[in-house]
Amino acid sequence: MSNQKDNKNSFQMQVFKTISITILAFGAITMIIPFVWSVITSLKSAENIFSHSAFWIQFPPDFSAYKQIWERIPLLKYAGNTLKVALIVTIGQLITSSLAGFAFARLKFPGRDKLFFVYIATMMVPGMVLLIPNFIVMKNLGAINTHWALILASVGSAFGTFLMRQFFLTFPSELEDAAKLDGCNPFMIYWHILLPNSKPILTTLGLMAFQGIWNDFQWPLIVLNSASKRTLQLGLSYLMSEYYTDWGLLMAGSVLTLLPIILLFFAVQKYFVQSFKFTGLKG
Repeated sequence: MSNQKDNKNSFQMQVFKTISITILAFGAITMIIPFVWSVITSLKSAENIFSHSAFWIQFPPDFSAYKQIWERIPLLKYAGNTLKVALIVTIGQLITSSLAGFAFARLKFPGRDKLFFVYIATMMVPGMVLLIPNFIVMKNLGAINTHWALILASVGSAFGTFLMRQFFLTFPSELEDAAKLDGCNPFMIYWHILLPNSKPILTTLGLMAFQGIWNDFQWPLIVLNSASKRTLQLGLSYLMSEYYTDWGLLMAGSVLTLLPIILLFFAVQKYFVQSFKFTGLKG
């Protein structure tokens, strides 16, 4: 009877595993289809983009769109602007989120949990609602049409704070008690003990912050007016005109824009997976 029960459980687990893998594979294929279509479209000549099926591959491929895009827009200038803003915001979010996460996870002060609840509740507010208040704040600061408007609006992250808090909660309290016995103050515990052991979550948060700024279009569109200050996504939008869109050129620009993020993700995917193993262990 015991063997039959074990065999039945093993069979059920195998069926569950097969179904899970099938669903995940289907989801992965669905998500990668737009990128594959972009690559295929960017390698077609203008007359072949709509004359064949969407996933028809032109042979030989036409690389003219990748050559023309450098002539149509200052791609390196836009990439430099985006990289500067993304790096500053990423570093800023790592600092502010880790400090706030440490305070909410390891420090005890009156109203801590209530304050954290209010802070996290801001994640429920739609981004569209905050556009006008943020614009007014940036205007009063004199940051409109500068990269500071992009940086200051994104340097803090409620989600990043939540992620860091959840990770810091996984550290045993005995480790903190031992550090206090050795004369460490709270900041020394944060700097010398928690941060060095937080590479997975810091890498994940950094990747998410960098990707969010790199792909941001709406906020730069609102606060930037000068062509010299445009970011990549904003610059690509100027490849479209009122009456005509060169889809091959637009797809080539999109592929070039996505490549750094894809390469960055594959470079840090080990830490990305590790971080989500630990952040949900304790509430």
